Formats: sequence, structure tokens, C-alpha cells
Amino acid sequence: MRKFLNFIHNSKIKHIMVILILLCAFILVSAMSYVEAVSTNISDSVFRLHVIANSDTVEDQNLKYKVRDALIKYMNEISKKCTSKDEVINIAKDHSDNFYSIAKQVIEDNGYNYDVKINIGNFDFPTKKYGDISFPAGNYDALRVEIGNASGQNWWCVMFPPLCFVDVTSGVVPDDSKSMIRDNLSDEEYSIISDSTSPDIQFKFSLIEMFQNFKVANK
Repeated sequence: MRKFLNFIHNSKIKHIMVILILLCAFILVSAMSYVEAVSTNISDSVFRLHVIANSDTVEDQNLKYKVRDALIKYMNEISKKCTSKDEVINIAKDHSDNFYSIAKQVIEDNGYNYDVKINIGNFDFPTKKYGDISFPAGNYDALRVEIGNASGQNWWCVMFPPLCFVDVTSGVVPDDSKSMIRDNLSDEEYSIISDSTSPDIQFKFSLIEMFQNFKVANK
């Protein structure tokens, strides 16, 4: 009788463990699906600029900023009427030769003979805060500019919506830029990148970062 009761008891424990494992697996899969969908929608709403310096010397870092300023000025001129990310990307592709020429000219004007590479593609980015908007780490479409050996510290901003000119010290992104972002996201997705006070939102933002970091580490 005792053996039978022990068998029943052990069977119940095994069943409970199986149920708990299945429940945990379901929760994990659901969380990963949610994070993947949200992070994809967020990354799909922006187009970034990524400038990588030749090295970390003061001179090369200063050159990086000069190249950056010239490219942002030009991009702002040719894309100021754009209302969508696809428009901006198409314009960037159509003017990629001009980006190269502008960057090369700035480099030569400052007495350097570095080569420069211009690429438009999908790249990994860390978390970045622009005023009161934060973009989680992940893969984003971007215009990448590599100066010389491209072994120095890099600089990045969001070209669409136009946040490259945002004064991050002011802590506020212009309403028109926020409106462009909001138009491409659900209310919940927008709250994830704009609301840093809610514990629930902070948890979701951290969950997205953990998922993206896991993906990068296992590539």
C-alpha cells in the first residue's frame, strides 16, 4: 500500500513538473515573440547615420565630427520634404556617390588622405537616448561612413525621423519628430521608447535589450 501511495505521489510531482516546464516554455516563447515583434517595429521606423573614425586620436576624432556635420547638412537639404523612412533611404541610395565626395572633400581639406567607405545596410546598434526618446539596442537600417581604418570611436544619430540636430541636453525631442515616430508605431511601442517613468515600461524596454544582446552574442 505504501509503495502504491509513493508511486501516486511521485507521479503527481512528475506531472506538476512537466506542467511547470511546459508553462515556462510557453511564457518564454510568448515573451520572445512579443519582443521580436516590438523591436522589429521600432527598428523599422527609423533610419540612422553611423560615422566611424580612423582612430581614437584627437585629430581623427575631430575629423570624424567634421565629416559628420557635412553629411548631416547635405542629408537635411535633400530629405527635408520626406515624410517616410523609405523615401529617405531611397534618397540616400540615389546620393551615395555625393556622400562619398563630400566626406572625401572634408578629409582632404583637413590635410588627410584617408579613404572613406559609404554603405547603406542593416547594422547592430547599442541603446541610444535622444532627449526624451530612447531606442533599444538592435539591428537598424543605417548609412554607415567608415573613415580610413575605421578603428576609432564611432558616432551615430537618427536621420529619420530627423533627430541628428536634437539637442540631447535639452531633454526634449521636437513634437514633429515624435509625430513621425508615433505614426509608425502602436501606442504601446511608442510608450516603450518614450516613457521612462513606468516600471512596467522599463521592464519591457529591458526585456527587449536582453533579447537583442542575446541575439548579438549568439550570431
